[in-house]
Amino acid sequence: MRKNIWTKKNGSKISMIWIIGILFIAANLRAPITSIGPLISLIREDTGINHTLAGMVTTIPLIAFTIISPAAPLIARRIGMEWTLLYSLLLLIGGLFLRSLSSISALMAGMVLMGIAIAVGNVLLPGIIKLKHPEKAGILTGAYIACMNLSSAIGFGISIPLAIEAGLGWRGSLLCWVILAIATLILWLPQVQGKRGERKEINDKPKASIFSFEMWTSPAAWNITLFMGLQSLPFYILSAWLPDMLGAQGMDQVKSGWMLSINQFTSLPATFITPIVAMRLSNRGILGIFSGLLMTIGTVGIGIGPLSLVPFCMVLIGLGNGMAISFAMIIFGLRTENAQQASDLSGMAQSVGYLLAAIGPVVIGLIHDLTHSWMIPKLVLIFICVLLMISGAWAGQRKPVLKKIRINDDKACM
Repeated sequence: MRKNIWTKKNGSKISMIWIIGILFIAANLRAPITSIGPLISLIREDTGINHTLAGMVTTIPLIAFTIISPAAPLIARRIGMEWTLLYSLLLLIGGLFLRSLSSISALMAGMVLMGIAIAVGNVLLPGIIKLKHPEKAGILTGAYIACMNLSSAIGFGISIPLAIEAGLGWRGSLLCWVILAIATLILWLPQVQGKRGERKEINDKPKASIFSFEMWTSPAAWNITLFMGLQSLPFYILSAWLPDMLGAQGMDQVKSGWMLSINQFTSLPATFITPIVAMRLSNRGILGIFSGLLMTIGTVGIGIGPLSLVPFCMVLIGLGNGMAISFAMIIFGLRTENAQQASDLSGMAQSVGYLLAAIGPVVIGLIHDLTHSWMIPKLVLIFICVLLMISGAWAGQRKPVLKKIRINDDKACM
């Protein structure tokens, strides 16, 4: 049985070192960003910045996602996916060190570098799975997204204890994540050894354009892009502002941080199971609709319910958000014909989708500054989740986003 899971159809086994490397890369794709959410209040108290500027701290990486995501497939085609991921890890380590320095400008600059590095991993992981092991796309996608959300959940929960109880301060709490990044770099090194010949061959190929114009003119691709943005919006809004929302209702910082952890921990079963189920369903739109429904019910509970209802609401939002992100990621592979198309769709959806998500924390912070209330931001969250249900129904169609295969050789992505 184990051989059937980890063996390709041609009989070659999937390298466990490769799988571990992928999972560790995934662990770095959310936690360095989301771990800053519970620390926003401490950062504001220490630096004196307002809510709008504080929202920019978590928004800067999303802007980087928007700019870098379309370029990631091009870079991978020129130097190889493995090398591109390696360089992104080096950039991530630099950003983690930079943001822990004393000034706000260093914090912002570090978040920019982190955003660039994480954008590359976001885009390339669906493509490299499609390229290397398409027959195991469901289980591998579920595993790496579950790992991503697990590290994110831990980050939510330990940020405040590290800063306050361990006495590290908000800078020391953020710097701890460099340990994970360095470990990931070490684990990924075997994947680039002996691949310099491949880099030379790729450099001899004709230059490719950054944008896949066929992809960017596909209505189906645009709907998937909208779904990607809508599922990201509640995640990043809550990551930035849920502690403040709950604090205004009387919940302390440590407990509100753990509410975010509950959200992420409960998303784990959904993130792992959803891609596997999606590969077997005839009507995949059901998954998109159900994910939005769960998130709508949860956000309504947070908006009008008592504090005692918050843990249950976070469970519902976690399950819905876990389904939605996994559904989006597996759709990149299921609705494309090859690895390059998967990377191109991933780049497009994450570029525009995260641009939409980047607006969220800043706008919510601005609305709060103008109204001095969290009620309107909560109503905005509910509306976003309703739109997610509608978009999810169309994103789950089975037909490819492009009618014709744009390239003949998946190895162009290697």
